[in-house]
Amino acid sequence: MNANVDLQQLVIDRPARSGPAGRPARLKRLGARYLLPGALVLGFVLVIAWAARDVLLPATPVTVVPVAVGRSEVQQAGAVLFQAAGWIEPRPTPVLGTALTEGVIERLLVVEGQEVSAEQALAHLVDADARLALDKAGASLALAEAELSGAAAELKAAELRLKQPVHLEAALAEADSLLARAETDRAKLPFELRAAEARLKLAEQELEGKKAAGEAVAGRLIQRAQQERDTAASQLEELRQRQPHLERLAATLQARRAALARQLELRVEESRQQADAQSKLKVAEAKRRQAELAQDSAKLNLRRMVVRSPVAGRVLKLLASPGTRLGGPGSVGSIGQDAGAVVSLYDPRSLQARVDVRLEDVGRVWPGQPVRIETASVSAPIEGEVLHVTSSASVQKNTLEVKVALKSPPAAIRPEMLVQAAFLAPAGSGRPSGDGAPAGGGLTTRILVPRTLVEKTGQGAWLWLAEAGDVARHRAVTLGTGGTADLIEVLEGLQPTDKIIAAGLERLRDGQRIRITGED
Repeated sequence: MNANVDLQQLVIDRPARSGPAGRPARLKRLGARYLLPGALVLGFVLVIAWAARDVLLPATPVTVVPVAVGRSEVQQAGAVLFQAAGWIEPRPTPVLGTALTEGVIERLLVVEGQEVSAEQALAHLVDADARLALDKAGASLALAEAELSGAAAELKAAELRLKQPVHLEAALAEADSLLARAETDRAKLPFELRAAEARLKLAEQELEGKKAAGEAVAGRLIQRAQQERDTAASQLEELRQRQPHLERLAATLQARRAALARQLELRVEESRQQADAQSKLKVAEAKRRQAELAQDSAKLNLRRMVVRSPVAGRVLKLLASPGTRLGGPGSVGSIGQDAGAVVSLYDPRSLQARVDVRLEDVGRVWPGQPVRIETASVSAPIEGEVLHVTSSASVQKNTLEVKVALKSPPAAIRPEMLVQAAFLAPAGSGRPSGDGAPAGGGLTTRILVPRTLVEKTGQGAWLWLAEAGDVARHRAVTLGTGGTADLIEVLEGLQPTDKIIAAGLERLRDGQRIRITGED
């Protein structure tokens, strides 16, 4: 056997294909080389984007609340829907008879259950200090009135001095008199000088004549003539020196007279005195007003020593006893009540029942619903009407308080009496929703939602719902008239399994992705 095999002899020569028959092979090679890797890369990118969607496009965090589902039993008008226990209380609240001032109770004038009228005395407080304060205020008022009288008299005098300045006129007249006298003396001075010169000349002539006579004239006569001559010379000298003095005196008196005339014209001091007197009068009037207010306050405080009833009604409870110190209005006692309260009152014609309604029955309560009240103290039932459902819930009893007004309560009814309340169906159907519920019997499902989450626009009512796939939807709903103070009935557009978005509504858009962070 020949071991040398030529493999070249097994090769088959095939002509190269061209034209349309060769395109599939090229496309196949192109797909294997580019399209398949590109598809793998694109798929990998999509997987990464989907995994990182919370980072790239974070969902809006929201909280949701479930809808409240209740049952409404459609019954004939007046049929009992359910019953609940409660107790009587004043409507809307008790009224406190409160002392309007501090003091100690001297004696009480009423007892529990007593009928009282408006402004009737309830208690007397110790009033000795109040009477002394009133006497002190009266004395202060008398003193203020005396000061006011003095200030008024002073103002009247100041106004009279300003209007008729007699004192200034007298001073001016005196200045005129002094000036006239000085001018008269100055006018007489030349004549007196000539008379003094004549007397001096005569005295000198007589002295010379006597000296010329020699011994014929006694020496004593010569001395007298010499004395007369010296006296005449002194008088003449005195008159000559008086002239400048009279000039200065006249000038001074003239200036003084001008100053007094200017003072009479301006009356500056009199105007100041009048203004000062007016100011003192205003101060005195203010003091008297203060004293009057203090007296009025003392009188009011004395009247408040008698605690009076603010309304007509019946005494519910005595809150204080003789010897109790009352703190006055605004002060709070040790147990949280008003420290000035003496009694609590109520109007026997205005009573209500506070009824503990089970939570499963709350959906069958609405304002205006008829209620039949029964109690052991009255044989006949009492008609009532639902006022409103409160927000006061009891965790232990699993109840919610409902206020029921009593129509024409009997005189035997008293607050804190236990009652049994039967909530009745109104005429037509078991709930006033207007949804066409049958008037026969049976149960209907009521869907209730929080009133605060309903958006009301011109196009209707809307709710934000969290749908499957964590998507927010803005859905239109039809509202009914039933519900409570916090819940409202939805007739159409909502299912019992829907979740309502309660928080995070500010940034929501219809169809936006959301992330539920909690449920209320």
